[in-house]
Amino acid sequence: MAIQSTHYQLPQQTHFYKGKVRDVYTIQDEILVMVASDRISAFDVVLPKPIPYKGQVLNQIASNFLEATKDIIPNWVLSVPDANVTIGKKCEPFKVEMVIRGYLAGHAWRTYRSGTKELCGVLMQSGLKENEAFPEPIITPTTKASHGHDEDISREQILAKGIVSESDYIQLEKFTRLLYARGQEIARKRGLILVDTKYEFGKIGNQIYLIDEIHTPDSSRYFYLEGYEERLKNNEAQKQLSKEFVREWLIANGFMGLDGQKVPEMTPEIVRLISERYIELYENIIGEKFIKAEQNNIEQRIENNILSAIEKLKK
Repeated sequence: MAIQSTHYQLPQQTHFYKGKVRDVYTIQDEILVMVASDRISAFDVVLPKPIPYKGQVLNQIASNFLEATKDIIPNWVLSVPDANVTIGKKCEPFKVEMVIRGYLAGHAWRTYRSGTKELCGVLMQSGLKENEAFPEPIITPTTKASHGHDEDISREQILAKGIVSESDYIQLEKFTRLLYARGQEIARKRGLILVDTKYEFGKIGNQIYLIDEIHTPDSSRYFYLEGYEERLKNNEAQKQLSKEFVREWLIANGFMGLDGQKVPEMTPEIVRLISERYIELYENIIGEKFIKAEQNNIEQRIENNILSAIEKLKK
């Protein structure tokens, strides 16, 4: 059984938002209850079939890394009452996602290969190979779209349009680099390379918080450290743990989220493979065996745990 969507009516609920992969409930305009569903998106399109345990994997990896980085920046989390749920403070989100790339891979490589050496106003040096490390990580922000596609944007455009103030943006860049360095450090201890990732930030008053998820396969790309140099030298594809293999499968079957394109059939085998890859990433990056949450009456389990957590927050 997998969670396609939830439809709770929680006490003192003031808002509900269905994101690409999360159902977000607002309580008294102050608390967010974020349910990580098993929906999966690629190219900003939600695919037709959910992936068993994907939501649990994302929620528990994010929880682990938010805990491991709270000395760098405070985060939004108040409690994690269920394998698929995080409850936290409602922040005013910045309208940009801070993408940081340590290696020439994915979207950066596709841009570079097309002959364009500039991405989000950042010049990428000539002569690099696919998956090679940049001399230093580059920050390539995107807009945070409520609907449709996020779009690349430069630091200069963000400041010129007043999307983020200069003083805040300087802080966002600083936190992004510190968080990425911590993520790389933890990944290397697990025999992985954190290739690229994105962070989202919000504000309550003058305090900036880290929000949403971090260092999950939906927001990050990982390579295996072992064999990386050899594959790079031989111009071979890197063994990786990320959602990129889903994108590659879609591209190979003629889908990139463009108008008129149809999502290829998600066979039970494809669904099982994707689920196994998510669990594999969890076990590698966390360094522990993945324990599957109870799947019987899954929606009731989640609701009971949310209600219990909300009651505790009132005390």
